[in-house]
Amino acid sequence: MPELPDIVVYLEALERRVLGHRLEKLRLASPAVLRTYQPPFDAPEGKAVAGLRRLGKRLVFDFGDELFVVIHLMIAGRLQWKEGKAAIPKKVGLAGFEFDNGTLILTEQGTKRRAGIWVISGEENLATENRGGLEPLQASPEEFARAITAENRTLKRVLTDPRLFSGIGNSFSDEILWAAQLSPVTRSGKLTPEQLERLHEATVTQLNCWTDVLRQSVGESWPAKVTAFRPEMAVHGKFGQPCPRCGTKVQRIVYAANETNYCPTCQTGGKLLADRSLSRLLKEDWPQSLEELEEMKSR
Repeated sequence: MPELPDIVVYLEALERRVLGHRLEKLRLASPAVLRTYQPPFDAPEGKAVAGLRRLGKRLVFDFGDELFVVIHLMIAGRLQWKEGKAAIPKKVGLAGFEFDNGTLILTEQGTKRRAGIWVISGEENLATENRGGLEPLQASPEEFARAITAENRTLKRVLTDPRLFSGIGNSFSDEILWAAQLSPVTRSGKLTPEQLERLHEATVTQLNCWTDVLRQSVGESWPAKVTAFRPEMAVHGKFGQPCPRCGTKVQRIVYAANETNYCPTCQTGGKLLADRSLSRLLKEDWPQSLEELEEMKSR
């Protein structure tokens, strides 16, 4: 799922292309992508984009007079920019925003079709789409600490909960926790003041750093390679590869369609965290350390 750095870079690319330009036609290839019925989906047609903003992981187009179009890319949704009046791809295309200078196309890989478009009238109605999470780059250390400790849950769950923090997902939470040298399963209520300070600093640094990395890779072009797995990442998607800090093999916890990646040496004091699917099979034989894991592999 595109997260805060990805959304910021999308917005900057959109600002260079559609800000001040008129939406001539909104074409829907799949009716299911539209999640509202009032106002009608074609209400923004003929209006120019007056502003763009981020609402959590959502992109908001402001067409003036409190008329908004919101796009949530979810996991597999992506945006393409095409010059002129471009056709919507048949297999993956969901919608086309035909502007006076080009076409913005919403696509989604797979069959689940989770990405959505909302046409909303009024700031109050737009506010209902806000999950209420704290903006991590705007929060003071004290505000950040209050949000982290508001619920006594694992750090991974707290960072990725949109009610608590805005724009952080699976990928960058792994990178943040690695940078802070904290276990993803540590309970937020048990953090010391020093750990809270370290986590806040890592959050700000990682999000700013990755926004700059993505911004520089895109330049003036379009962000065509929006992915959760990047070769420059320290641990996310790096299972079995060496930690760039200490060289220990990166481990993972797999759950549903997601996985949490971490360095045992840097983050968990050498302890292996129980993978739900494997630990259910191994039960008491689940290895407690890297040494035990390597020994099991050699049998």
